[in-house]
Amino acid sequence: MINLNRFDLISLRLFVAVVDGGSLTAGADRFGVSLPAASKRITDLEQHCGMALLQRGQRGVTATPEGQTLHRHAIEVIARLEQLVQAVDDLQSGATGHLRLCANPSAFGGFLPSVLAEYARRYPHVVIDMEDALSEDGIRAVLKGTAELAVIGDNVPHEGLETIVCNVDQLVLLVPAGHALDSRQNASLADVLDHDLVTLARSASLTRKVMAAADAVKRTPRIRVQVRSFDSMCRMVSFGLGLAILPRAAAALYAQALGLVQVGLEGIEMERVLLLAMRSRPELSAPAAALVEMIESTAAFSGARHSPKPAG
Repeated sequence: MINLNRFDLISLRLFVAVVDGGSLTAGADRFGVSLPAASKRITDLEQHCGMALLQRGQRGVTATPEGQTLHRHAIEVIARLEQLVQAVDDLQSGATGHLRLCANPSAFGGFLPSVLAEYARRYPHVVIDMEDALSEDGIRAVLKGTAELAVIGDNVPHEGLETIVCNVDQLVLLVPAGHALDSRQNASLADVLDHDLVTLARSASLTRKVMAAADAVKRTPRIRVQVRSFDSMCRMVSFGLGLAILPRAAAALYAQALGLVQVGLEGIEMERVLLLAMRSRPELSAPAAALVEMIESTAAFSGARHSPKPAG
């Protein structure tokens, strides 16, 4: 039986940094220790576990199957300890809880600010820790335990998570005033694909949706600029660097502010569905559970549905 007291947090955090960085050097730099010190701690950890945790090679290190198991559990342990520290800090500051949430640009540009404003009004002593993250990054954060909830696109794989629908919006085209398409009530996807586009990163769920629609008609989008936010997308459009496809709620906000024109779309699935993802609803903290219940009880989200957590 391995002695539990011989596991120390520093070595576990260093091991995670080494695996994530792909080398002892990267892990040591990320963790702020010397390479010899990092190497000794990893060796001591392997000796304590009685097995090789890393496969060393000329191009760096990778986790062995046993190391992958330790890596997964170490991430969970570290996340739980970080939550403990945050809980103590909250108690010292007079807060009654902590809501840890990731959300994609569609959520920030649409329904989420008003929902969180109401949440803050109902629960004024809950600290809201929110990160603007692409759907894939939000899913990773929930799986690792660094966030309890994430708002993601419904077209991004989310195996192992429970979800409810939290928002449904319609996609529109945003063009600069005076553009050839600005006088149309609707533009076909074929016409849109004849022009340069401004998009989020290719890994973003919204960009994936556009790419899939283009692929269905055997076209390749002319993506001229890729950015990380709707604000940047719309500013690029205002300067004539391309057109943008985004949810109507966000488009309306930026169209008014930047003098852009909204045009309807044809030839692409118009619905943009956002999901609220979590690891396990029964295990949510009280602040996170309150947000889920609030979203479910809101009339606009009355069609929310659950996606069961897969077995295993």
